Amino acid sequence: MTIREFKMPDVGEGLTEAEILKWYVQPGDTVTDGQVVCEVETAKAAVELPIPFDGVVHALLFEEGTTVDVGQVIISVQTGSGEAAEAPAQEAAPAAAAAEEAAPEARQPVLVGYGVSTASTKRRPRKAPAGAAVQNGTAPAAPAAPAAAAAPAAPAVNGNGHAAAERPLAKPPVRKLAKDLGIDLASVVPTGDGGVVTREDVHAAAAAAIAPQAAPAPAAVQAPAAAPVQAPAVETSARETRIPVKGVRKVTAQAMVGSAFTAPHVTEFITLDVTRTMKLVQELKDDPDLAGLRINPLLLIAKAVLVAVRRNPDVNASWDEAAQEIVLKHYVNLGIAAATPRGLIVPNIKDAHAKSLGELSTALSELVATAREGKTSPADMQNGTLTITNVGVFGVDTGTPILNPGESAILAVGAIKLQPWVHKGKVKPRQVTTLALSFDHRLIDGELGSKFLADIAAVLEHPRRLITWA
Repeated sequence: MTIREFKMPDVGEGLTEAEILKWYVQPGDTVTDGQVVCEVETAKAAVELPIPFDGVVHALLFEEGTTVDVGQVIISVQTGSGEAAEAPAQEAAPAAAAAEEAAPEARQPVLVGYGVSTASTKRRPRKAPAGAAVQNGTAPAAPAAPAAAAAPAAPAVNGNGHAAAERPLAKPPVRKLAKDLGIDLASVVPTGDGGVVTREDVHAAAAAAIAPQAAPAPAAVQAPAAAPVQAPAVETSARETRIPVKGVRKVTAQAMVGSAFTAPHVTEFITLDVTRTMKLVQELKDDPDLAGLRINPLLLIAKAVLVAVRRNPDVNASWDEAAQEIVLKHYVNLGIAAATPRGLIVPNIKDAHAKSLGELSTALSELVATAREGKTSPADMQNGTLTITNVGVFGVDTGTPILNPGESAILAVGAIKLQPWVHKGKVKPRQVTTLALSFDHRLIDGELGSKFLADIAAVLEHPRRLITWA
């Protein structure tokens, strides 16, 4: 019987970490090649990970809620094959030096499309990390406490006054985290395999610095997988709750700040009568030829945007800062901003310009359903050109939306309400809404932006233009 290890793969085109949301297996369970063993959340989406070999689960090396760097072993499996065997993490702890020498040999790809390095880089031997046994679930709790207590005193780890060769081991994202939090890595007790400082170690050190009570600090070192930073909310006092910013929310925040301070935003507004469009929505719902399709105002708004793009093709562009070029797009990947339990995401409908009304309806339904389930893939959120955000579903009249990075414009659709409106010379109750268009003024000047917005409104006021302008 051989132990094989499955490492956290790069499931998001260069992402450096992922959070384990849920384990679908437990030690002792039989797994087969291709079986999904866990769900993880990257900075872009939730992804299910399949195991690439058959066997029996030997150990789960991280608990749910733990953020794990790409390349770290997350599960070990007993297999009947002797090929590409790697020692499990808990067996490596007593003999770290020997394990580090043997580990680079005969490594296998861990996920279709991704692999692990075959380089023979060697790390210097490190003392067995105090939290490793607890983390791997192989040692009783009693021995762990002395190890945790002794770890801070090890000069080889902390590098107190030693040569540069004793510099703590940590990956670049962890080093950046420590720098951002003002934590000296030399003072952090490492709990990762081979004496590597992990994100949890840095957060534990930061928490200990804020609240230096004697009892809690050793607990955080003793059980890194259950460190307080992994909880959804960390209570710091009776009056405040602090929530770690990570995953989708963290990347969204970074992207919005980058967009707001990179692209010069201009926002224009128009209030219009959409009574005819609302009547058409109802007629299409009753049309037997469209039975089974989801027909709603957003569908016709999306079609109106696509018609307006056809009439004003220069709005569909991006700014290439490196090449100092404007890139005109001859396709429309239409983004739809979606609020999900994990935060705001903007998946897009690829080649929306080429879809019929029925195809666009199906694509919208699938996009929304996938987003609500948290299953949107990173590819679905890339290469968007324009975005629609429907703030009206929250009862909001309008707003000044921020551009999705790399896109030229975003249309905010306000609530559709019965309001007094002058119609054919008389004041009547009509279905009225307000549209707000934010655009990148480097790409779209005031005239082009105004024409584009006016065309969208004209289609929604008189939806027959979906045909006559097509």
